[in-house]
Amino acid sequence: MTSIPNQDSHSQAGLQATTPAQKRALSHANTIKLLFAQVLQDAQPADRVLANYFREHKKHGSKDRRVIRETLFGLFRWWGWLQKLGAWQQSGDWFAMLSGCALLEAHPWRDIRDAWQGFSGLDAFPADIGRSLTEQQTLMAAMAPGQDFAAGELVPAWFWRVCPLEGEQQTRLIEALCSRPPIWARVQKIGVDEALTELKKAALAASASEYFDDAINLGHKSMNLNELALYKAGKLEIQDLASQVIGRVCAPAPDELWWDACSGAGGKSLQLRSLMLQKAAGRQNQGSIVASDIRTKALEELGKRALRAGFEGISLARWQSDELPVPLAHFDGVLVDAPCSCTGTWRRNPDMRWLDEPDSVMDKTELQLDILSRSSRAVKPGGILVYATCSLAPAENQDVVNKFLALHDEFELQTLQHPFTGESTRMLTVWPFEANSDGMFVVRMQKRF
Repeated sequence: MTSIPNQDSHSQAGLQATTPAQKRALSHANTIKLLFAQVLQDAQPADRVLANYFREHKKHGSKDRRVIRETLFGLFRWWGWLQKLGAWQQSGDWFAMLSGCALLEAHPWRDIRDAWQGFSGLDAFPADIGRSLTEQQTLMAAMAPGQDFAAGELVPAWFWRVCPLEGEQQTRLIEALCSRPPIWARVQKIGVDEALTELKKAALAASASEYFDDAINLGHKSMNLNELALYKAGKLEIQDLASQVIGRVCAPAPDELWWDACSGAGGKSLQLRSLMLQKAAGRQNQGSIVASDIRTKALEELGKRALRAGFEGISLARWQSDELPVPLAHFDGVLVDAPCSCTGTWRRNPDMRWLDEPDSVMDKTELQLDILSRSSRAVKPGGILVYATCSLAPAENQDVVNKFLALHDEFELQTLQHPFTGESTRMLTVWPFEANSDGMFVVRMQKRF
């Protein structure tokens, strides 16, 4: 693992920083460069690298942390273009990339950005460019005359082979991938209006979702969840809006028994239980959730979250072999949120675009079909089977479902209404540009009696 030392030097490759802004800009540039290198060279997720760095280097104030964090993610968000400015290992090219990133992202720290631009040796560029891709392409063309900056290059070329979008849909996806998604949350055991009042007291500019009556947009501001009273009381859970679609598709009744076959740390298990309680509306609730995963730590985290929320009716059953950890033909509903490439989360994790390879999509399809097939045995006649991924690739989505249905004619697809567009479909893809969220795929099948 690359070591990230303290960055106190005020010079680099002969550069001299004389003003306070230049000194901060140079220090930040050094830190970001080392973090950037660690992500690329060690193939570690940027959020994990950042968390480790800030844990070890507590000298940074909130503004410094924001500059470092947002610049690092911005570099990956625009890397398809910024890499055309030269070699990031070279000092002048690196400062050009930093200043270009700050302009494309419209970062507010102009003193830092101007210092980076001065260190780059490039001519000054307008600070206020438009937010359309066309205007951003114009800026990049001015920074690197003779280079082409096609919108499609903002994701790796192989992505378009596994997710063959064209025209307006491709452009809208790229625009979404080049913007920061908000933090979405879900309330439980409390109304949205009451939650918004409490969040306003905590100086958070939260707003209600127009689509779901328990969803809240928390904006883009970083926050310490452990300092939020609602979170500590188990009344607020972080869950992207696209992810919340899955529980809505499951639509568990208050008296039903559901199995979350790939629960992870339990975001959807908690959502299923919350939806059951909402529908019970104070009446006795006989329903329950069984959550399973192969990872003991994930299930332990789910147990803690359920305890914090005060949710009874959630039990744990770890996968310990290929055999089902639950009874056969026993459940009213089974959710298979399958492991996948996570291309639907690239907007939130832009570094993964450049760390992933085509195999990250194609090497899981057999596993997905196997998990879906085995888990389907737990559905009782007349019960529901829901398959979901946070992938945008048909190979992990429609192709897996079609193969499954060809092997299991006892299941049939049900028609769904897209919660954001209103269209009727039997295979629902949530695109990141539809409701300012991540991407997700989901189908709902029923087992014949």
